[in-house]
Amino acid sequence: MSTTPPSPQLTAATPPGAGEPASEDGAFGFLRALGPRGRRAFAGAFGGYALDSYDYFTLPLSMVALAAYFGLDSGQTGLFTTVTLVVSAIGGAVAGVVADRIGRVKALMITVITYAVFTVACGFAPNYETLLVFRALQGLGFGGEWAVGAILVAEYASARHRGRTLGAIQSSWAVGWALAAVVYTLVFSFVGDDLAWRVMFWTGALPALLVVWVRRRVHDAPEAAVERQKSAHKGSFTAIFKPGTADAPGLLRITVFAGLLSTGVQGGYYTLATWVPTYLKTERGLSVVGTGGYLTFLISGAFIGYLTGGYLTDKLGRKRNILLFAVLSAICVLVYANIPSGADTLLLVLGFPLGFCMSAIFSGFGSFLSELYPTAVRGTGQGFTYNTGRAVGAVFPTLVGFLADSWGVGGALVFGAIGYALAALALLGLPETRGKELR
Repeated sequence: MSTTPPSPQLTAATPPGAGEPASEDGAFGFLRALGPRGRRAFAGAFGGYALDSYDYFTLPLSMVALAAYFGLDSGQTGLFTTVTLVVSAIGGAVAGVVADRIGRVKALMITVITYAVFTVACGFAPNYETLLVFRALQGLGFGGEWAVGAILVAEYASARHRGRTLGAIQSSWAVGWALAAVVYTLVFSFVGDDLAWRVMFWTGALPALLVVWVRRRVHDAPEAAVERQKSAHKGSFTAIFKPGTADAPGLLRITVFAGLLSTGVQGGYYTLATWVPTYLKTERGLSVVGTGGYLTFLISGAFIGYLTGGYLTDKLGRKRNILLFAVLSAICVLVYANIPSGADTLLLVLGFPLGFCMSAIFSGFGSFLSELYPTAVRGTGQGFTYNTGRAVGAVFPTLVGFLADSWGVGGALVFGAIGYALAALALLGLPETRGKELR
């Protein structure tokens, strides 16, 4: 197994910022640097990921109502998340291959349509088993959207701004999460629980409108598209698992450690994203409106965390940013889950740093994974590692579900801290990629 970082399509750039025009400075310099076509790609990826987030959170926010409607225990409700994330690994890997073979924009449209259709279908499910199947199929589109959108924008972005550009794309997850929380508060306040959870899923039709705009306005980055077409091995799973030799570096080491990194970060994240709403309602006794208020702090922290993490991933480097927030996220999880009963104000306040840290760690993923793989297999590598991590990390919410019966949801949440420790260890096997241009 080679320890040499792969770089067939990545060339070292001058130090970030050298020779850059002044117009690229400032808070929004990264957007100006993208150019008109790049900004349209940014808008398409931002909207797609925000609506991906919205469709994902229709389930966790409706979990209590679903459990009551179908008579489910904690293990069965946790299985919804696990199935979604496991199938999303398949969807993400396939979408990555499709993006390498037919282009980023076409693959983006396919993923958005897929998750929109099956989210709506969930609202018509007559029983638990059918809902589980529809939710799994929703995962096919859910898994592919981020990888495809991130690569599309990464290939437009300059090395100087790639971290904050992809961090801004990541922030759209918080936008979709916030939208879902607002709709949840309205729907569950005015509609009975037995129907409200169905209405939440039906609103998942919104992403279909985005596809019409993307089809007309967004295009692949020209230079990357030409480079991709030159390769006879584009979209090859074999290539990302090829061991290195003394004469030629391979991608196997990168794929293994990037997969472990993704597993740790997403195991921690989805543990919290899935179970915090249930924790607030069942163990803290908050009403629908009260839960929405607490989630406002959590989501606000997440949004700012994505943007801050994007900035820091350019300043500190990809690995240092991820390591910093892996440590801080683990600390926040342990503190949040052990707040004494009755200290609800402290629970409210600590929601902000919890959301901030567990989101800032993601900001470097789009740039880091894109820079680890050459153009011909960039979609395949990023789609596979990110979504394999999602699938394996999906075991964490299910374990919390089963442990909740004996430990309580709050106690079981500390299991998410283990994921962040795994992420920190995985960084030891990966190279730093800050300052590399994509071609």
